[in-house]
Amino acid sequence: MPHDSNEGKQRPSVVLSLSAGAIAGALAKTTIAPLDRTKIYFQVSSTRGYSFRSAIKFIKLTYRENGFFALYRGNSATMARVVPYASMQFAAFEQYKKLLKVDENGSRTPVKRYITGSLAATTATMITYPLDTAKARLSVSSKLQYSSLKHVFVKTYKEGGIQLLYRGIYPTILGVIPYAGSSFFTYETLKIMYRDHRGEVENSYYRMLFGMLAGLIGQSSSYPLDIVRRRMQTGRIPSGWSPLRALIHIYHTEGLKRGLYKGLSMNWLKGPIAVGVSFTTYEKVLELVGHLKR
Repeated sequence: MPHDSNEGKQRPSVVLSLSAGAIAGALAKTTIAPLDRTKIYFQVSSTRGYSFRSAIKFIKLTYRENGFFALYRGNSATMARVVPYASMQFAAFEQYKKLLKVDENGSRTPVKRYITGSLAATTATMITYPLDTAKARLSVSSKLQYSSLKHVFVKTYKEGGIQLLYRGIYPTILGVIPYAGSSFFTYETLKIMYRDHRGEVENSYYRMLFGMLAGLIGQSSSYPLDIVRRRMQTGRIPSGWSPLRALIHIYHTEGLKRGLYKGLSMNWLKGPIAVGVSFTTYEKVLELVGHLKR
């Protein structure tokens, strides 16, 4: 994340934020791609029961029947989405932080810290959402259904136009507000607490730890809406349903643990890893570029 202004360091430029964010997002998502595909596979199904054992079984079966790279099916779509998404999210965070004067001149503004994270993620989501829809559809399909990322866009657009590509945007926005708000707030707050206590800048080990804690809190706070988003994107929920109706339906038909929180244990594994890698990589790139400039 960005360096605090009270440390006497300038905020990174927009270009640097975009570049560092792209690298951070790509590395984080590639790291957890097999786990991500497994999570989506169970999320979109209302009949397949989830357990950690069944998730491992799915990974083994996919590897045995289709090979190692089958575990990364949909990752090209993930990269196509996550690179612009992460770029815009980190760059937007820097700009919103500057605009709202978050934690400037030694002051502490926790509410603004939360709002800034939510605004950054909402901005990035609105711009890149069709790529997320394509990624979800590619992840749960066979090559006969969609041969490539381009094929997903063409076929989906022919079926329902731009509106179908943005299906599920409302629960997504409702989900990213607590997810990103909690993640950025937790990470930035832990950094401030560490620096105030130790009187020094944290190293990469602590950044990874802070990022993992931020990811754990963020994932848990928004998970039911992630279930609704995935099912809307992949056509598992009837067209025209509101996020609230979908939440109520899933709760009544599948329950809390087997429905709205289905696959959460997988998210507790992959989410913290992804967020930790993302935050740590972002700051490391900023540091490396900063050293090169000196």
